[in-house]
Amino acid sequence: MKDIKKYIDQHKDRFLNELIELLKIPSISADSAYKKDVLKTADEIKSSLEKAGCENVEICQTKGYPIVYGDKIIDKNLPTVLVYGHYDVQPPDPINLWDSPPFEPVIKKTELHPEGAIFARGACDDKGQMYMHVKAMELMTQTNQLPCNVKFMIEGEEEVGSASLADFVKENHEKLSNDVILISDTGMIAKDTPSITTGLRGLSYVEVEVTGPNRDLHSGLYGGAVANPINVLTKMIASLHDENNHITIPGFYDNVEELSTEERAEMAKAPFSLDNYKKALDIDAVYGEAGYSTNERNSIRPTLDVNGIWGGYTGEGAKTVIASQAFAKISMRLVPNQDWEEITQLFKKHFESIAPKGVTVKVTPHHGGQGYVTPIDSIGYKAASKAYTDTFGKTPIPQRSGGSIPIVSLFEKELKSKTILMGFGLDSDAIHSPNEHFGVWNYLKGIETIPYFYHYFTELNK
Repeated sequence: MKDIKKYIDQHKDRFLNELIELLKIPSISADSAYKKDVLKTADEIKSSLEKAGCENVEICQTKGYPIVYGDKIIDKNLPTVLVYGHYDVQPPDPINLWDSPPFEPVIKKTELHPEGAIFARGACDDKGQMYMHVKAMELMTQTNQLPCNVKFMIEGEEEVGSASLADFVKENHEKLSNDVILISDTGMIAKDTPSITTGLRGLSYVEVEVTGPNRDLHSGLYGGAVANPINVLTKMIASLHDENNHITIPGFYDNVEELSTEERAEMAKAPFSLDNYKKALDIDAVYGEAGYSTNERNSIRPTLDVNGIWGGYTGEGAKTVIASQAFAKISMRLVPNQDWEEITQLFKKHFESIAPKGVTVKVTPHHGGQGYVTPIDSIGYKAASKAYTDTFGKTPIPQRSGGSIPIVSLFEKELKSKTILMGFGLDSDAIHSPNEHFGVWNYLKGIETIPYFYHYFTELNK
């Protein structure tokens, strides 16, 4: 591999400016008010792929937002890498907690990023990391170093469950055929400690509704005589964990993968400071399932969390009412072997069964997906490990992630290929939160490292 750093140095300002322009577009897939912006972003991705040297670039229509496809087939006898990413972003709320407007990107220096970090919604998840692959493609084509075939599939619904992607994949097996799938939508341990994500948790996301009286009631005239849906809902939610923070849903743990003592010992070798972890979050203690470390709780163990809860009067001042209804959104992160649809049904059955008299309960499933584990003895993993070793100067650590990318298990089922997760983000990047950012160093390091993956993957397949 030659001239990679030279090319990046020559074009880094343009690489940054192009990403900044992309981040200015509020491609919020969850809010229909931003439909035009989401579609505009798809057009921009199409143009970027064309400029990077891709051929057969097209915007593929779906029932929802389109998927942008492009490829560069140099020799059908060579391996093919399929790059997946997404161009949609999370809503920026709460806006008032941003230090700068979420869709007016700025580069600011921080203690962790003395070279600067790009602050904007989508900077790390996933526009910045997805765009690394586009620029790496440009680098390889412009320096005549593309060693194999490449296909891109960039979607616009990842943040709302990838509803249209399953049909697209099932209907396009030949178009999407590949030898390995490459994704950058995860992170690494630290700038000086590269890691490769080898496991993802699955997800089950539901909404619950508790209904009591047929209208809001005066809390003085009816308080104590009628079931209060908000009180009931909070008690029901509290009962979903026991005193050891184990989840109480019958059958929930039946298929949970239990890692061996040896595997847990290997995980424990990853650098981790509990004091720094608490300091970064401004908390004085950690919390979670008894018998497991912090890193195990957020990666190899299933969880159940309330993501939102509302009901009654929440405006300024006082309004003394007993609300007719109360609502909550609940997500369950699942580990390999837990089927998300089965868990959803177990939750529904249990939650309905614990409702007291005087209220009715409705459980609405939203979306979900299976967990995933990448074997570290695969050619794809070995190629990624060699790539990181070349650019970081040290061997990356295999690491399970607490996050979910539900489509990864779908890819293996439909396309029969493994996924390699080469993330360059950091835990401190505040994805899904106010002040999301992505280090300039991380962005450029990703562009530098990705071509090495192509080189080694092609070499190891000979």
